[in-house]
Amino acid sequence: MKTLIAALPVVLACAAPSAAPAASSAGLPARIEQAGKLVIATQPNYPPIAYKDLATGKYTGLDIELGTAIAKQLGLAVEWQETSFVQAFSSLATGRVDLAMIGIVDTPERQKTVDFVDYMQSGPQFFTVQANAAKYPDLPSLCGARVGASRSTNWPGLIAEWSTANCVANGKPPIVVRGTEGSVDARTQLKSGRIDAAVQGYETMPYFQELEPRTYAMIGQPIANQPIGIPVSKREPQLRDAVLRALEALQADGTYDRILAKYKLQATAARPGLNQGK
Repeated sequence: MKTLIAALPVVLACAAPSAAPAASSAGLPARIEQAGKLVIATQPNYPPIAYKDLATGKYTGLDIELGTAIAKQLGLAVEWQETSFVQAFSSLATGRVDLAMIGIVDTPERQKTVDFVDYMQSGPQFFTVQANAAKYPDLPSLCGARVGASRSTNWPGLIAEWSTANCVANGKPPIVVRGTEGSVDARTQLKSGRIDAAVQGYETMPYFQELEPRTYAMIGQPIANQPIGIPVSKREPQLRDAVLRALEALQADGTYDRILAKYKLQATAARPGLNQGK
């Protein structure tokens, strides 16, 4: 899944510095109940999590359907606001959006500025093209290889840590980590031979294997397991708790499982929780 390196301080411009917004009788901040909608940031370039349907141009994907279901559970409409991944936290800070659903990893560093309502699991997965499958059959074979991963994530750091512990510590050359502009760029470089392997969230790989049959080969298992969450301003605990209750209700009535199954993401299922990143 995508992971942002740094987040801006979250201070809603419209909030008084000494107090959180008043909650409605339904447990929502009064401003949201009055608006009758949730404004959620998305970046629709990360299938099957969030992307645009090629035929209709409409937003689709797991986050789109789950965000819509959360809003409906809360008796609200949903308004999607397209933004870059880097701008998601600043949009929360300025109050332009209420939530962000862009496949964001919950980490202790990010918990300093926002609270996370966690809803699934992800992890960095190594893969290569089929032509390289015999050369890189397992994780140890990647020592000394050129591996690309989005520089806007924490994957380059995780790859370097894994390399130090599993390559350098065993007298092998380290993995050469190449930062890319994103997962699309990583796959492009991989197919052109500029890198030997790449890393992206394991939840996305079934989609791309189906989209491009006989193109990619997985290498080993994900090197980490990380919670994916919905960031919420720390000034709005009522909204955070309402979203958590909505997710719990959607899991209890089977909606959550049905949405995951539609996108073949059953392996990412997790019980909803708060700030589970360690």
